[in-house]
Amino acid sequence: MSETHKVVFYPVGNGDTSQIVVDNGRRVLFDFCHRDKAEDDDTPEIDLKKRLRGELKDAKRDNFDVVAFTHADKDHIQGSTDFFWLEHAEKYQDKDRIKITELWVPAAMVVESASNDEQSAEFVILRQEARHRLLAGKGIRVFSKPQDLKDWLEPALKARGEKPDARDHLIVDAGTLVPGFSLDADKVEFFCHSPFIKHCDGGDVVRNSAALVFNVRLKSGKELFDYLEVGDAEWADLEDIVTATREHKNDDRLKWDLFNIPHHCSYKALSDEKGDKETVPKPLIKELLLEGRAGAYIVSCSKPVNDDKSAYEQVQPPHIQARKAYESHLAKVDGRKFLVTMSEPKASQPKPLEFEFTSSGLSLKKSVVVGSAAIITSTAPRAG
Repeated sequence: MSETHKVVFYPVGNGDTSQIVVDNGRRVLFDFCHRDKAEDDDTPEIDLKKRLRGELKDAKRDNFDVVAFTHADKDHIQGSTDFFWLEHAEKYQDKDRIKITELWVPAAMVVESASNDEQSAEFVILRQEARHRLLAGKGIRVFSKPQDLKDWLEPALKARGEKPDARDHLIVDAGTLVPGFSLDADKVEFFCHSPFIKHCDGGDVVRNSAALVFNVRLKSGKELFDYLEVGDAEWADLEDIVTATREHKNDDRLKWDLFNIPHHCSYKALSDEKGDKETVPKPLIKELLLEGRAGAYIVSCSKPVNDDKSAYEQVQPPHIQARKAYESHLAKVDGRKFLVTMSEPKASQPKPLEFEFTSSGLSLKKSVVVGSAAIITSTAPRAG
């Protein structure tokens, strides 16, 4: 019997939250963006806290195996410090909070500075949690080990009477597999594309460049699938990833059946020029887009990407010019569809996008709104 894995994207506006549910029950949550207004019934954004609590209750659990924050921008962490059980302080340990077995963060989230006025900000609270877990030596993976991290960590370890490399087993470098998951045991593995050390060192950290980027490989029966999970990387960051991946002969890690595109369909993930009608991707970005397999899907975690006169003049993402570029390249690889989280099945009532990976292929379980109810249907799978 083949395994069934799921990847779910939640409609949270211009923000990111997605979840991988592995056939063996392990759950990996990427980012958390709960909009307060979503708790009102008349808003299209999903009540993320209510939804995730319900899913965990149905699964008879009170935790995620992994919660990965790709970076510390508000639209990737909003509401998280009210939702999760945090180990570093009792005030974040109410009995109904959701626990995190292992926290994944880029090194930038550990070393990022904060002003006195920012000490109660969510990114600072999460920084405190990451530092607490790293010093405790459990329940965390930190991605990249720049000098700034060494400068903070090594004196802290020395004060505890420990060696400078005592936490190296918790640090993951770009170009390697994340420990704790394997294709043999879990039918999933996580290959870290980014961040590179240069993204996290020296002066002010650019969060988008220092964000987590993964190739997630899923196995069902004899079929392998690749999911490209990207934070808010810009085109130059993605070019670095393509170049480094090829230099180290890991070209297969650029393939994708499912692509969570960066930064809410911003043209800046493709090029430094938006273009009048359609963004022209930089050469290496074009090559990455053409690594998609037949039957692949692209997902934009964003507001609806409209195609009208005003959309072409829009400053903030999503950008219609970027959408057209993604769609034209998806067509070149015989891909299946470009989907927007806040538009499916319709903009007034978006529902989570749920993909299934089985030995028969990749399929989308699509919600169809009929009246006030959502009916789940399934598109025919395409083989991997």
